[in-house]
Amino acid sequence: MIAMARRVLIVDDDPHIREVLKFAFAKSGVETAEAGDGEEALALIGRDPPDLVVLDINMPRMDGLEVCRRLRASGELPILFLSSRDDELDRVLGIELGADDYVVKPFSPREVVARAQAILRRSARETAAPTAPAQPLGRGGLSLDIEGWAAQWQGAEVALTVTEFTLLRTLASAPTRFFSRDELIDRLHGPGFAITDRTIDSHVRNLRRKFADVGCDSLVETRAGVGYRLGPCTPA
Repeated sequence: MIAMARRVLIVDDDPHIREVLKFAFAKSGVETAEAGDGEEALALIGRDPPDLVVLDINMPRMDGLEVCRRLRASGELPILFLSSRDDELDRVLGIELGADDYVVKPFSPREVVARAQAILRRSARETAAPTAPAQPLGRGGLSLDIEGWAAQWQGAEVALTVTEFTLLRTLASAPTRFFSRDELIDRLHGPGFAITDRTIDSHVRNLRRKFADVGCDSLVETRAGVGYRLGPCTPA
């Protein structure tokens, strides 16, 4: 079976940046569409959803943070943020709104493509020859359907981004082990990706908040100076 090409929507008010990224993605065999502002992006996504959105934060008419809010209100489409300044507040806010990753301008087009492809790989369903079904992971009221990329709390699905699911799956794969932030970064992005510890902390906060909203206040444990591990996952 021939795998279908992945398609990325590039959203930036700078036509030069859109052109540079289109060229970089095309060299990697990734199809692209483009939008010059947030309103145009939402309209395009409504008509023909892409596999991932590369989204600038600072745009006229509707900024990237508002686009992210609206997308997260209706689904879990993967999002890679572009930030026009090295402002940690913007980056952390973007992650806490539900973005999967971010890149700071000025950036290397190759880095944007590499980060986007890492997200796409995590979100891709298995299309190879059939293999033995992956065993579900879980603890307490938590269950993870690995092949279906679905998380449930006491039988009810909890909507997670690709990055959040991958992080939770990593913790659930060895529930008694503490994972350092560097180990979690490597599991999410592969060795060599330069992101801050704050990004992992933001993803963990997102997971805790989402599960607390459905009655679980013991999803992830923290040990100062060590890292994170899966909690007992018991009801509040």
